[in-house]
Amino acid sequence: MRNRLGAMSLPEQQDQHVDATEAARTISFLGPAGTFTESALKLAPEAEGKLWKPVTNVLEALMDVQTGRSYAAMIAVENSVEGGVTASQDALSTMDRLRIIGEYVVPIRFMLAVRPGVELAQVRRVAAHPVAYGQCRRWLHRELPRHEHVPAASNVASAQMLLEEQPEAEAAITPPTIRDHVDVEIAAEDIQDSMIARTRFVLVTTRTDLPPRTGRDKTSVIVALPEDRPGALLSMLEQFAARGINLSMITSRPIPEQPGQYRFVIDIDGHLEDARVTDALLGLRRYCPAVKFLGSYPRAVATSVPIDPAYSDENYEQARAWLDGLVQ
Repeated sequence: MRNRLGAMSLPEQQDQHVDATEAARTISFLGPAGTFTESALKLAPEAEGKLWKPVTNVLEALMDVQTGRSYAAMIAVENSVEGGVTASQDALSTMDRLRIIGEYVVPIRFMLAVRPGVELAQVRRVAAHPVAYGQCRRWLHRELPRHEHVPAASNVASAQMLLEEQPEAEAAITPPTIRDHVDVEIAAEDIQDSMIARTRFVLVTTRTDLPPRTGRDKTSVIVALPEDRPGALLSMLEQFAARGINLSMITSRPIPEQPGQYRFVIDIDGHLEDARVTDALLGLRRYCPAVKFLGSYPRAVATSVPIDPAYSDENYEQARAWLDGLVQ
């Protein structure tokens, strides 16, 4: 079956032993068809003409890439309401040879679907992906104050649960296009708590070449502090502040094998080939040996990154020329 971009969607159950040619044309994503992750794929030029393989979770998608079963994986990394997608951040922290080559932002809207013939007053249990559930809490507690949450693997899987022979729920939180994929009825529209909610997705591969600079780029790294002491985080952040670099995201994640210790997932405004970013990462690596570079790629927001003239490439070149002139 072809998707809307003309790419072929792979069946959910398929032989894991794909040949190299097929793997090079395959992109894994959180399925089944109809999820917001699939919507993000529709925004990615790299996905056009590729085979889209639905999988059950982020880890499976990234393992497909790491083991060569897929060329790339589309995963969610941050929601404007719920914050960072921890499963994605933790997987990127611990899995090797993965690089981000692009980001895409999808507006988020949710509907409440029910089994055919079920009225809103009959709903006692609501199936929902945990992130989706978190974005609809106020509506649910206002309209269904005594409901129970039944976790689902995805926003489409929640609707599929309604049609099981012995369903665990009477209603499900779903995307607006759910009726294109599952035979359910819509009991309520736009139940999300924020009307401007967005989810940010990234396309992940094992490529080591960088997308070219665009002037509106982002660089992602994961950093573990070298020691736990007062001011350690400040010292790390000074590597960016001293070079006029803005951080568009910084979030902490616990390190399971080191209780009480944390990794920091950081998005930097700028490209690795920008002189100020190169200099900052050199300083960061000297201070924090445990640095993981996840890639430099165009931001989804098509606006240039503002640069203080003191930290421009030209100023770095002039400073280098001045220094070289001192030792002639």
